[in-house]
Amino acid sequence: MERKAWTHRGALALLLAGGILVTGCSGSGTSNDSATVDRSVPGSGGPAGGKRAPTAPSAAPGQQEDGASEAEDGADRESVAPDYLSTFALDVDTASYGYARRTLGDGQLPDAATVRPEEFVNSFRQGYEQPKGNGFSVSVDGARPDAADWSLVRVGLATRAASDTGERPPAALTFVVDISGSMSETGRLDLAKTSLGILADELRDDDSVSLVTFSGQAETRLPMTRLQGNRTRIRDAIEEMEPADSTNVAAGVEVGYREAVEGHREGATNRVVLLSDALANTGATDADTILERIADARKEYGITLFGVGVGSDYGDELMEHLTNKGDGNTTYIADEAQARKVFVDQLPAHVELRARDAKAQVAFDRRTVQQFKLIGYENRKVADEDFRDDSVDGGEVGPGHTVTALYAVRLREGASGRVATATVRWLDPKTRKAHEETGTVGTAAIDGKLWGTAGARLQVTAVAAYFADTLRGGDLPGTPALGQLATRARKLASSTEDSSVDKLATAIEQADRIRNGGGDEPPGDEGEGELG
Repeated sequence: MERKAWTHRGALALLLAGGILVTGCSGSGTSNDSATVDRSVPGSGGPAGGKRAPTAPSAAPGQQEDGASEAEDGADRESVAPDYLSTFALDVDTASYGYARRTLGDGQLPDAATVRPEEFVNSFRQGYEQPKGNGFSVSVDGARPDAADWSLVRVGLATRAASDTGERPPAALTFVVDISGSMSETGRLDLAKTSLGILADELRDDDSVSLVTFSGQAETRLPMTRLQGNRTRIRDAIEEMEPADSTNVAAGVEVGYREAVEGHREGATNRVVLLSDALANTGATDADTILERIADARKEYGITLFGVGVGSDYGDELMEHLTNKGDGNTTYIADEAQARKVFVDQLPAHVELRARDAKAQVAFDRRTVQQFKLIGYENRKVADEDFRDDSVDGGEVGPGHTVTALYAVRLREGASGRVATATVRWLDPKTRKAHEETGTVGTAAIDGKLWGTAGARLQVTAVAAYFADTLRGGDLPGTPALGQLATRARKLASSTEDSSVDKLATAIEQADRIRNGGGDEPPGDEGEGELG
């Protein structure tokens, strides 16, 4: 089999020749998501392109029946004070939760810097109503926890599930596999090989795959190859992988995107899948430098990046940043059961996209809301004025995904009426036409008690968010102690008969024992490996 080596010098040559770059989701927004909105602040313009945001509480213009945004008459609309807006790019990552469970199972608390509440929340089924067509449905609800004057407001977005008949465009997947020395640990390269072998059995005959490996340098082991008639050849290439030396993630990503471009298929879903512990120690080791070299692939070919993390020592920050900026998402797997869930139950059905550059904006009503705080999404914020600027990147979302944003909201005393309007904006993956959909919530809909009377799925969402916030040392109003959270999770696991909620309860119990100096417990199942 012919193999092509890609060294750092080769990477530099490609860069000088015109390289390939992925721009990603804006992470430098200026919206104030923990704002006190007790004052009137003049607005400073509206969304880019000469459009102005409508007066609070609405953040969206009128909607056409197909969800496309109607043209706004900026002269007739008053600008919204920035303090009343919360804007962020959609995120379906779940790796933070999976890695936290792995760490807790090993008897340690996760590093607070690796805990992202939105990824905990998005690891669980929500039960939102799906849209009838492509695009999103928007659901907004909430309830009162045990905290005076505070409520939780849940903004839920959902895409239509993949067809049960398996109808989808063919996939062209480039697998970039880390074979560095650190991957020799049990549960790393062996798990990556198992995962790819499972997927090779599940993909259709009209799908294509290529295989790139990297250690100190990158190597193409298999060019883009159709599954039909070549499954044995593909499995052999997978089985031949053996651990080598250092970890040059940059070289692997660059060669992977080069192969994805060379094997690009019109009408197919073209994606790079990176399997790694992301412990880069050779070549470019920061995400921005790596991504700068591969941007043309995203712009010209629409190739997205899906990251699969493995290993007890895991470069969470690098992998998360790569996929956020690479128009993709990240998950984490720790065993074969999770690998099967990701590579059999999820990835084949989710290789296509429902939405590109999706962003959400929530406008709070100054007449009813005194204070609000978005729980998580710190590195997914988008400047409020960039919400309708379609040159500013958002998140990529596939079929059957749900995205949840949870807010802690303090209402004004005696407030009654509308609380917030949530708008999601996205681009059609094929036509790049912009669409919007909107939902609203009022005070009556968030006035019920969270524990016991709210829906079970909202309670699970709250438990996951409170758990994450506790792990990273937060102070959300109404947060129960870990022991109380575990008890609530156990009850919810029983009422929902959902094994993922049972595992959440186990993780909370483990965290409580570790914090209280409890004895070692045998490791449990780690990570859910959800795509969203």
